[in-house]
Amino acid sequence: MSVDILVGTLWGDEGKGKLIDVLTRDVDMVVRFQGGNNAGHTVEIGDEKYVLHLVPSGIFRPGVKCVIGNGLVVDPIGLMEEMTALKERGIDISTIELSDKAHLIFAYHKACDKMKELAAGKAKIGTTGRGIGPAYEDKAGRCGIRGGALRDLALLEKLFRTQCEKYNTRFAAAGVDTLDVDAEWAKVKEAAVYLAPYVTDTVLSVNKAAKAGKNVLFEGAQGALLDIDHGTYPFVTSSNTISGGACTGSGIAPRYVDTVWGVMKAYTTRVGEGPFPTELFDADGEELRKIGREFGATTGRPRRCGWFDAVISAYSCMINGVNKLAITKLDVLDTLETVCICTAYELDGKVITEMPTSAADLARVKPVYEKHPGWCCSTAEARTFAELPENAQKYLNRIAELVDAEVAIVSVGPRRDQTFLV
Repeated sequence: MSVDILVGTLWGDEGKGKLIDVLTRDVDMVVRFQGGNNAGHTVEIGDEKYVLHLVPSGIFRPGVKCVIGNGLVVDPIGLMEEMTALKERGIDISTIELSDKAHLIFAYHKACDKMKELAAGKAKIGTTGRGIGPAYEDKAGRCGIRGGALRDLALLEKLFRTQCEKYNTRFAAAGVDTLDVDAEWAKVKEAAVYLAPYVTDTVLSVNKAAKAGKNVLFEGAQGALLDIDHGTYPFVTSSNTISGGACTGSGIAPRYVDTVWGVMKAYTTRVGEGPFPTELFDADGEELRKIGREFGATTGRPRRCGWFDAVISAYSCMINGVNKLAITKLDVLDTLETVCICTAYELDGKVITEMPTSAADLARVKPVYEKHPGWCCSTAEARTFAELPENAQKYLNRIAELVDAEVAIVSVGPRRDQTFLV
């Protein structure tokens, strides 16, 4: 039996989808436990490329149960479209389970999201506009609509129309276009009919699997530094993205958890607003973006790129309890003569080695770097740690030392066969 959690250690886009795909070789169940379709997990199998937003990445392994847990906010139309697209490409979607406790996202949430970002101007958070925050607000405000309503069209229609009219009143007052309630309901109804057979009590499913000794893998979305409590607030998402969120977002007890995997790139990226101490604005930053194909899988936005930041990475490994690291995109650094690791910050004339709790302070720090010689050769064909260039091995070992966790997986390219156990 093994119950593991895999989380992104920084601001997302670390390559969690690929790592989940690799780790699901011997897994019986994969569980998404937070977030929504604001995350995009990319998996490349042979010549085929898939981008998942709500469906767990275990969907590509035959017979693996794929659970969309209670901690998510789910766009039913988006989920229907995603499942339909997978089925059309020959993927078996019969293994999907949707929690009857997961909250639903509707058109009024998306409109509200965009309205808030527009009103915020330069103070915007940089959301994806997918309605994630407003849906979580409704959940906390106890007026949200949960997945179980998809099985009762009369109840769903009543709840939907009530909420849609309430939001339309807000939109009208703000001078924003209101929604056509009838037209939106027609779309929701179609999705509800499609999804109803997949809705179930996933808390029971997950606990039964754990008690039966099944191998269960929990799949986090986004990254730990976007956590609503522990991230770079207010430039965060609206859910708990750290490993502890796996328990609340699925209904499983902490005593079942064996290993916490932390996924991190060999450098650092971020999408959207917020502090980023090691961000590069020079040719090196552009090189990382170009070679690493650093554009959001969900939004297409170019990612901000910078050197590896051991300060925030160590903080993330601490709050997540990471004991095994999966390092991705090592190959992106192959052409660089020098690679840098941020080991400390300078703040108000003092050198500090711990991450400031204030986003404003984090935005003011100056990174203190260690410079390491690059390896200036391709790592793309390496299939063991020993096959990596010596300088690449030293670089990875130094990262492990600084963040206090073991490097257990290394990825040197986008394909399944370019990821190996250490």
